[in-house]
Amino acid sequence: MISRRSFTVLAAGAAAFPIIPAAADAGFQTWLQGVRREALAQGVDAGTLDRAFRGVEPIPRVLELDRSQPEFKLTWQEYLDRVVSEERVARGRELARANAALLNRIGDSYGVPPKVIVALWGIESHYGTKMGTFSVVGSLATLAYNGRRPKYFRAELLAALKILAQGHITPDRMVGSWAGAMGQCQFMPTSFLALAVDGDGDGKRDIWGSKADVFASAANFLRKSGWQQGVGWGEEVTGKPGATAPAGGRVVTPEGAGGRTYLTTANFKAIRRWNPSDFFALAVGILSDRIAA
Repeated sequence: MISRRSFTVLAAGAAAFPIIPAAADAGFQTWLQGVRREALAQGVDAGTLDRAFRGVEPIPRVLELDRSQPEFKLTWQEYLDRVVSEERVARGRELARANAALLNRIGDSYGVPPKVIVALWGIESHYGTKMGTFSVVGSLATLAYNGRRPKYFRAELLAALKILAQGHITPDRMVGSWAGAMGQCQFMPTSFLALAVDGDGDGKRDIWGSKADVFASAANFLRKSGWQQGVGWGEEVTGKPGATAPAGGRVVTPEGAGGRTYLTTANFKAIRRWNPSDFFALAVGILSDRIAA
């Protein structure tokens, strides 16, 4: 999945519970054998499964984060200040210049402006510096066995095993968020299989270490989501009465009636397919504009 965050902040010190008693370990290993059989039936080889499951045990911290997420709703201004910070804008401009040739090549190939690719990269992983430190296999196995959405996370776990079997990454490098979002563009494994791209031509889709793969995967996602070449995401029209959104777009008022107003296009809708949040999509658009300014 693409990281589907709401406008929340995880408490830094989520309360710990005795979630996984020692007696549950045997049950987990039995359950893991069932996943192994299912993965084998879906074409994952035994050697990959041996490597992927070596030492895998439930991760209590993953369940703490899944079950104990105090939510602090941010205002639009608070969210904007946090996500489109001056530091993120400055770093985005620097990296856009440093990677201009690669970004222009990929942007031209997919019809997506480099500034939008860079903005997504910046928001999802702070330009590849914050990808998460959890084992994706361990996290997904934990959530599939003990979590609130076992079917969803089991499907993601099976997808992660297929990625390993295809040789795109090794188990020790397959790290991500506690919920299994992976790499510099924070794709869930099923999204990786559907949308990740080999941008550097080495035969692998390495969204952890290859900027070409990261940029091409982000651009491919937007193109498959309906991105229209040559069209912007929208603009702020606060204080301009009577403004109407173009076909396929809509008026967005993140602060409610009387607050700031944005006219958005069909490309705003494409960004929301990455993360179904008006705050997120507006932030991507605004950050992209500020990076390009």
